[in-house]
Amino acid sequence: MLNISAARRANKKNLELNMAPLIDMVFILLIFFLVTTSFVKETGIDISRPSATTAVAKTKSTILIGVTKDNTVHLDRREIDVRAVRTNVERSMAENPEGAVVIVADQESRTGLVIAVMDACKLAGAENVSIAASLPQGN
Repeated sequence: MLNISAARRANKKNLELNMAPLIDMVFILLIFFLVTTSFVKETGIDISRPSATTAVAKTKSTILIGVTKDNTVHLDRREIDVRAVRTNVERSMAENPEGAVVIVADQESRTGLVIAVMDACKLAGAENVSIAASLPQGN
């Protein structure tokens, strides 16, 4: 007669689970998700954007320039002079030529300053310059 419990005990001694391939797979998945994730950049200042019914979400913007209601210009979480916008955008465009510029202007900022920032971005070689707006609350 066959002793089943003795056979199971003999098989348990030889049974191992190799964790190395599982850990390798988890690390590969982690690297994949980190590489494919897009990180949201912010201007670093509190801005009340005007609303527009035709506002469209931009998925790939690389350079964010903020204009506050106090008429100060911010880029990469630091305040810059409007005359330095062109130099900073040229440097950013050299790093990423396909990048777009989004101007996040407060609704109470001066229109002349926003136009000066747009002009500086265009002179720096930025082809795609947009002004950020939010959708109306009803939509």
